[in-house]
Amino acid sequence: MKVMVHTPDVLEVLTEGEEETRDLGSLLARVLRPGDVVALQGNLGAGKTRLIQGIARGLGITRPVTSPTFVLMNVYPTGKGFSLCHVDTYRLGSPVEEGYDLGLDQLLRGEDICVIEWAERIRPLLPADHMWVEIQEVDEHRRRIILQGTGPQSRARVGELAKTLEHISDSAAGDV
Repeated sequence: MKVMVHTPDVLEVLTEGEEETRDLGSLLARVLRPGDVVALQGNLGAGKTRLIQGIARGLGITRPVTSPTFVLMNVYPTGKGFSLCHVDTYRLGSPVEEGYDLGLDQLLRGEDICVIEWAERIRPLLPADHMWVEIQEVDEHRRRIILQGTGPQSRARVGELAKTLEHISDSAAGDV
């Protein structure tokens, strides 16, 4: 895992393989707080679910995490007084309209950590302060993951993650 870019608002990371994408998710989980919303954008097979599997692992969730493409949402209790809500809007016909009907706008302003696949489809429902994560395929194994805070809390989370990655990188360099 390699940090490519870090500004106050944006962190760009290159992962090598599915396990590094999960590892990045685990590290992201360390900085997330109840009420945070993480909006994911990426093509089919880009690694959105792998990142969420890592977030779940980092939150101590041990049951299998799969994409809720056909059920819209899976909820995973963390045992810490909040849950991880994993939402997939891919199959919604009229995403914003159906999202309102389903109460997604309220869910995304609740006390759980919410991670949304295909978040670009429900952008108007997202709270003003959320973390936007774009996953781009570089090649079969590598992913460019761009995390951007859209408000003060999410920018702080991006900064915390950058510090964590910097610390890990410094520790690894010291081991050489």
